[in-house]
Amino acid sequence: MDKPLPEIIIYTDGACDPNPGPGGWAAILRFDAPAAAHEKVLTGADPRTTNNRMELQAVIAALNALKKPCRVTLHTDSQYVHRGVTEYLARWKAKGWQTADKKAVANQDLWQALDEALQRHQIDWVWVKGHAGDPLNERVDQLAVSLIPRSALPLDDAQAAHVFTGVSCLGQTGPGGWAAIIRAGETTHEASGREDHTSANRLHLLAAQKGLEAAPPRSIIHVYTPSDYVAQGATHWVKNWIAQGWRTKDGQPVKHREVWQAIVTASRGREVKWHSLKEETRPAESQRAERLARLAIQPLPGRVA
Repeated sequence: MDKPLPEIIIYTDGACDPNPGPGGWAAILRFDAPAAAHEKVLTGADPRTTNNRMELQAVIAALNALKKPCRVTLHTDSQYVHRGVTEYLARWKAKGWQTADKKAVANQDLWQALDEALQRHQIDWVWVKGHAGDPLNERVDQLAVSLIPRSALPLDDAQAAHVFTGVSCLGQTGPGGWAAIIRAGETTHEASGREDHTSANRLHLLAAQKGLEAAPPRSIIHVYTPSDYVAQGATHWVKNWIAQGWRTKDGQPVKHREVWQAIVTASRGREVKWHSLKEETRPAESQRAERLARLAIQPLPGRVA
């Protein structure tokens, strides 16, 4: 009788910020059972990549780390990887690594490496929803994000102005507060405000808008925001929205259009550089801006909250 294959549980994830840009990947391998003490963690990074490549790289590295054939239950929150393996991979190979419309398969080098790794193991693929409370999925996501190579923030650039933003929102519809700290040379200015009915995204936009409008007319302004929505929108999406008459690629009106337009107006004649902050890199001014935003929510004298 054949000896049963060792059973391995694997969780993988990849991250990229911005996408494309610097990225990180991670994999957690647990041997024999979910509660087993024996665990292996694999991580890696790439200074110039995409999110999909990092997702693939995590799976390849995890499978290649297994020294003998195994029965693997592999968890991924990437639809790109899960559907690619379970629906498209065999078809791509049969067509000479071309898609149905006869285009070269994207990331072909990694798909070929994954295909080779798949031959050695019996794999059950499990798609898990990201950020939905699965402890190992959350952990591997945090590992992947932590591996993203990050440039040092230009906090000491004395020739530029610096805008730090923070927000606080109670529930999905407010009330909420925003704040911006503007530093230029030896001068620091603070601004804050509140909205009774709002959203976190809108507050992040308002903080950036008010910060830019209060910044001196310098050629370079660094804006530090904890919101990927704001940073990605300002650096990647807004040009397309303008060209499309302030509509998204699926024809829908851009949300918070008036605030986005105010940001565009405030950015004219300036070189605005956007920095998306992660918790571990948040400077003191950003932390203070968040505290000011929380204070802005507190009811004013004579006002019913």
